Parts: sequence; C-alpha cells; structure tokens
Amino acid sequence: MLYFHLGLFMPEVRQASETRHLAGKYSFGDDFYPIWLTTREWHQNHSNPYSSELTREIQIGLFGRALDSRLPGDPPSDYRTFAYPAYTDLLFWSASEIPFPEFRVAWTALLTALLMATVVFWTRALRWRLSAISLAVVLLFVICSYQELEGLYAGQLGLLVGFLLAASLLALMRNRLWLAGATMAIAMIKPQMVLLALGYLLLWSANDWRRRGRFIVSFTATMSLLMAASLIVWPHWIQAWLGVVRGYPHYWTPPLAIEMLGATVGGRIGTLLITLLLIAALAIAWRGRNAAAGSYEFWLTLSLLLALTTLTLVPGQSVCDHIILLPGIFLLASKRDQLMSAPMLKKILLTGFAIALWPWIAAFSLVVLRPVMSHDVFYSKAVFALPLRTAAAFPFVVLAALVLAFRHARIVAEARETLPA
Repeated sequence: MLYFHLGLFMPEVRQASETRHLAGKYSFGDDFYPIWLTTREWHQNHSNPYSSELTREIQIGLFGRALDSRLPGDPPSDYRTFAYPAYTDLLFWSASEIPFPEFRVAWTALLTALLMATVVFWTRALRWRLSAISLAVVLLFVICSYQELEGLYAGQLGLLVGFLLAASLLALMRNRLWLAGATMAIAMIKPQMVLLALGYLLLWSANDWRRRGRFIVSFTATMSLLMAASLIVWPHWIQAWLGVVRGYPHYWTPPLAIEMLGATVGGRIGTLLITLLLIAALAIAWRGRNAAAGSYEFWLTLSLLLALTTLTLVPGQSVCDHIILLPGIFLLASKRDQLMSAPMLKKILLTGFAIALWPWIAAFSLVVLRPVMSHDVFYSKAVFALPLRTAAAFPFVVLAALVLAFRHARIVAEARETLPA
C-alpha cells in the first residue's frame, strides 16, 4: 500500500495537476500549508487569515498560480480559503518560524507518531486487551490504510483531531475530567469531526453534574479562552469564518450520505436526509445520557454518533477524517465473539472485514500484475482506482454493524429483565 500510494498514486495525481496547470510547490503537506502561511502572515504583517489576498497566496503556493473560475477546469476563486477557526493559528503560532519544506517533514513524522498513539489510546480507553503482536498488526494496518496515508501525505489536521478525541476519552475513562474537557476544546479546530460526540458528552455530563460537571466547566473555560484570545487578535474573525463555512459546500464534495445517492437524487433530498440523520443522532444521544462511563452502552452511543458524523458532517472526500471510526471498529472487534451469535450481525461484520481488507488486496494485486499490464490498462480509472473503491462505502458498513449491535444489546437486556429472579 505504501508503494502504491507514494510510488504510483501520488505521482499520477501530480501529473494530472500539471496537465491542468494546477501543480504548485506544496502538494506534499498541502492541507497544512494554509495554516502555516496564515500564521506567518499574521506574525509578519498582522494579516487577516480569511482575506482574499491571503487566499490568492495560498493558491499560488498550492497550485502555482491564483485560480480563475472563468478558466475551464479551475475550481472557484475562493477555493482553499483558510477554513479553520482563528484560534487554530494561535495554537500553531510557532510553526511559521520554520521554513515550510522542512516543517512538513517534521509535521508528517509527528502525525505518524500521534496516529500510533491514537490507536493505543482507544484500545486502552475501551479496555481492549491485545498482545504486543496483535497491537503491532493493528498499528500497521491503520497507518498503512489508504485513508490515513492520504492524511499523512497532506499533513491533515484531522489526524491531530483524531488523537485529541482519543486522548480526551481516555482521560474521561480515568476520571481526569479537567484534562478531558480541555483536550476536547482543542479538538474543536475541526468542529465538524467532533460536534456530535461533543454534544453527547456535554449532555452526558450535565445528566450527572455532581460527578461529571468538571468536564463541562473545563471545556467551556478552555473554549472561551481560545475564542477570546482570537477576538483580541482578529476582532471580526467569527463573522469572517462563518462566511467561509457558508461558502464551503460550493467547492467541496457533499457528505457521504448525499454523495452516495448521486448528484440528482442527493441534490433533491440531501438536506432532508441529513436532517433526519441528525435528529436520529439527537435521539441516540438522549437515550444514552444515563450510561455509566466506560459501559458498553456508553461506547455504542459514542461510536454510533461518530459513524453518523462521517456520513453527515464530514465532506465526502475527507476520507482521512474517518479516523473517528476507530472506536466503533475496535468496539466491534473486541465484542466479536458475542456479536457473531446474531446471524445478520455476523454477515455485516464479515462484509465489513472484507471491505476493510480490500484496499490491501487490490494494491498488492496491482503491484504484482503491473509488469504484465499495458500502461493504458493499468492507469485506466477502472483498474488504477481499485484500492480506493471501498473508502466511501466503509463508514456505511461500520454504521450498519453498530446499529445492529445496538439492537442486539437491547434484545439481550430485555431478555435478562424477563428472567425470574
């Protein structure tokens, strides 16, 4: 997979960008470049990170020129506008002191280490006991998945958010609520990734204020500090950022719940579908508000909400953000012996395993067969994209398995209640 992604896939993407005259200096690390540049310009010129001037500078770095929506094949002129909350620049203020070519290498190494820590944190939070060899295999599969290789190559902040989410939940399980709340607040640098999970944790904490209220206090205090500091530096950043958020759907792919329906059907009923799924998320969160910390019900509720996040709030092309599916995947894996007793759930779990394994099988097959295939056949869309085919479908399978596991848990609980004392 490493060879396919770095040796074959990314060079092909680079060549396609050059053909369209959209190849800049920073394809490696391109998702972090806007943060680095806007932070540097704030230091040097006190610039507004959301300004059209800085958007042009970002585009020149990433594409070699400013974009022009009048040119065929060019994205909209506001494409790649700095889209993060302003406190993101405050948190990364030191990054601009290092030249970007050197910084992106160090940043990728750090993200790799954080990705490994994310896996370890989730296994510990879930109390999923793995042998050293099993843990090494899981780490290797996560790091070398297509989704996370995309994130590592781009320097995606979503991998950091995935780490912060895991760290927050591990702290929560260890009753370190002040740390959990503060960490969750920092994870709001990409709010769309954690919004549903955060809503549940706030509701869950408020439901037992005496024992859990410190999480809310810590989150609120840290969030207020970040926003106030940003307002001091950029008094109008909230309005500017909301303007960028409103324009975001115009040039990014819609969430998977809409994209998988196709342009015609998804465009007609997409908003309604997203609304219904978010209402379902609220119902799930409300039902799980009484769950004990670390209980099966708690983890099922949180995992369901994170799976729904990948379908409703995360843009369809942001496959690296699917890192938030890890707790649901690990929960299902840790309970596989019990869950396999349900026939339908067993079929879904086996399907999910096959879909998860497909990218490595396809990548290995392509690398082996490459010498005997013609250039045109190998690089045709039908063949070359085979390892990527299941990336969009995988969150749906994880959600289906979690829904069935949720239903199975309810059936088991009701059966126990009917047993004589």
